Amino acid sequence: MCRWLAYSGSPVLLEELLYAPENSLVMQSKHARLGATAVNGDGFGIGWYGSTSTPGLFLSTEPAWNDRNLRELSAQITVDRVFAHVRASTGGAVQRSNCHPFRHGGWLWMHNGLIAKFPLVRRELMLAIDPVLFPLIEGSTDSEIMFYLAVSFGLEQDPPAAVARMVEFVEDVGRRAGVEYPVQMTVAVTDGSTTWAFRYSSRGKSRSLFHSTDVSTLRRQYPDNPALHDLTDDSRLVVSEPLGDLVGAWQEVPESTCVVVRPGVEEELLPFKP
Repeated sequence: MCRWLAYSGSPVLLEELLYAPENSLVMQSKHARLGATAVNGDGFGIGWYGSTSTPGLFLSTEPAWNDRNLRELSAQITVDRVFAHVRASTGGAVQRSNCHPFRHGGWLWMHNGLIAKFPLVRRELMLAIDPVLFPLIEGSTDSEIMFYLAVSFGLEQDPPAAVARMVEFVEDVGRRAGVEYPVQMTVAVTDGSTTWAFRYSSRGKSRSLFHSTDVSTLRRQYPDNPALHDLTDDSRLVVSEPLGDLVGAWQEVPESTCVVVRPGVEEELLPFKP
């Protein structure tokens, strides 16, 4: 499948997230510990917020571990909110337009998982997308279709409700087509201020997802760890798998849960049961 991370908090160099940790996202692109596949070399992408409301994107079909431009940019770009994704295709073409995150206006979306037997249900799913949005679809992945279905169902007004409606619709279409377990997903979406992350599958056995522990708690546990000193208390990571082995630093997101991360507020874990 894929691996991803969503960070928000104190400004940090991108390389501190992508390269520096023991189990960094770039390391996961070739040696994932908890993924359905160990190698995630079918492209990568980063999306970040700078001086405008529209996030920047850098997408490539190169393996993340082998892209010199990613290394160069990561040593120069400072971010306070970033989505990063390494891809393992579930059947879609290896092309730039299929790399995550996907962008619509000021929103970013990334996904790990799949719609089971996607070619069988693709046409009906695509016909439910708002006709105004349909021309914006650039790639051929189930992930992008899920995004534009969620936008069609009101993502910009109420993200958890829109994502739930999207899942309900995909499950309904899939089951009518004879697919027993249509949806497998961990999804992250942000408007540049709040991040929502979802762990859900029709089978109830979802791909791995973790969120970081409160930084102030970690500082008390590890007073001699310099990496924790410059982070604000509301700095948070939501990740497909932990970036390191620091005891107490990571908590697994429960099945059928939505994690909400807002600036200055402790993260919320809400039930997500479409």
